[in-house]
Amino acid sequence: MKAVRSSAGTTSQAGRGPHLSPLIQGTIGSIMIMLGSFGVGWLASVSPLNRYPLLIAIRTDYWGVVAGTVVLTLGCWILFRAWLRLGQQLAGWPEGSLRTVKKAVWAWSVPMLMALPIFSRDVFAYIGQGRLVAAGQDPYVDGISTMNNWFQLGADITWAEDETPYGPLYLNVEFWVNQLVGTSPDLSVLIFRLVAFTGVILCMVYVPKIAALHKVSGAKATWISVANPLFLISFVASAHNDSLMIGLALAGTYYAATRRGVLGVVLIAASIGVKPITLVLLPFIGLLWAGPDAGWWKKIRYWAYTLLLVFVIMAVIGWANGYGFGWLKVMLGTGTGAVIFAPVGALNALLSGALSTMGVPSDWLLPALKLIGRLASVGLVLLLIFKGKSSHLIQRMALAFSALVVLSPIIQPWYILWLLPFFAITGIRDDWQLLWVYVTTAFFIAFGAADQLFIWQFLSDLDPWVKHLSTGISWAAMAYLAFVDPRTRKLFVATLPTRLGGGAGPLRTGRKRPGATANGLGPREDPEVPNP
Repeated sequence: MKAVRSSAGTTSQAGRGPHLSPLIQGTIGSIMIMLGSFGVGWLASVSPLNRYPLLIAIRTDYWGVVAGTVVLTLGCWILFRAWLRLGQQLAGWPEGSLRTVKKAVWAWSVPMLMALPIFSRDVFAYIGQGRLVAAGQDPYVDGISTMNNWFQLGADITWAEDETPYGPLYLNVEFWVNQLVGTSPDLSVLIFRLVAFTGVILCMVYVPKIAALHKVSGAKATWISVANPLFLISFVASAHNDSLMIGLALAGTYYAATRRGVLGVVLIAASIGVKPITLVLLPFIGLLWAGPDAGWWKKIRYWAYTLLLVFVIMAVIGWANGYGFGWLKVMLGTGTGAVIFAPVGALNALLSGALSTMGVPSDWLLPALKLIGRLASVGLVLLLIFKGKSSHLIQRMALAFSALVVLSPIIQPWYILWLLPFFAITGIRDDWQLLWVYVTTAFFIAFGAADQLFIWQFLSDLDPWVKHLSTGISWAAMAYLAFVDPRTRKLFVATLPTRLGGGAGPLRTGRKRPGATANGLGPREDPEVPNP
């Protein structure tokens, strides 16, 4: 068969197959996730599905719950392996690769559209917030526990007294879903999932467009971020609204970077209207709109245009639904709690333990660390706004976004997915950077698969056991893929430095050899090319 040279500078075979093996393997994994969700996914207690004989048999039997846990967890890792193999088979990212990656996104997403919610049950809180809006209450003041039967509709008790952290535009979405299907939990979940999948589609459209502006492979950027199994599970199976927030933010970034600033700012305002955290992107959107050669007076003018336009849009939405800028008050709140894998949470756990051993009260520590983290993140954001090359503007925006996430006391698995597309579009190198993506994705898949399992109270003795079972399967799967599997172990070894990878790593001299790649997956991409 005649060899042809791809645009990426690597050779591919003319008429090379459509990479069916990873596509089929990933679809099998996605189907297993769907089937496993029927055993341990989340259902509202008033859901008619609870009365289906097959689901009763699966969800109320010890072996049914165990089987659901095993099938769900194995499905996650089969999908993860398919994702790795797809990137491996598309080495060099030749012409047609983006089409293949998009096929994978569709093939791997469709089965999860029919799954019960897994990894999180926040989608049930959307139902409660929609009821609050329909009842004329203020979700920025009242928790969903003010409504009758809120718990029977599936929401976690942590939402009982919490104000909604979502923007006014998404409150309208929740209201419209309520008006369309009432309090039917299953139909509501389906519609919220389709809304979330709309965000996935937006990401799939705009990630390659922005990557092209940086002369980064759109196929590779889409594979890293949108086809990522954690991305699909969190934003399709879990039905998180974060996908819509990120999709709109990426669309707004693209139009601002191509000097269609009004449309870009409108889309960013819509993103803020879904979840206000993307407010941090506004200064960078103004800089993109002003252009790379803008002086300070022009930058200030375009910042004013951006701020005024967003203010008007959000004021109109707030006036229309009657909540004004209540979302801003909630956003500025410090929140409650901390998680151990957030730097602030880990530091709190470490210092609290040390203070306790010395008999010193530690109840003041977490609020102090939260304040320090918030001030540090604001300082980093300001630094990134005013310092740095204009050619690195979207990278600076990604780093500013990261500062808010990393220095927060709580980092949920899907928070990482806010950042991943922005780093992918500016170029993730095939060295420790790609290894970080592998490891982080694997960690949060393992965490989510074990952490969020629905088990009836009368089977409560199974609860810790099946979570340990899921964790054990995940650790075994990670070890197999990284050290045993003859196909995938190359990916992990190749991204390690020579001193760790036994001579297989690419970082021998700190420079890439002419014509060489960082890990055999394609040409190293320079994330520092100028924005147009």
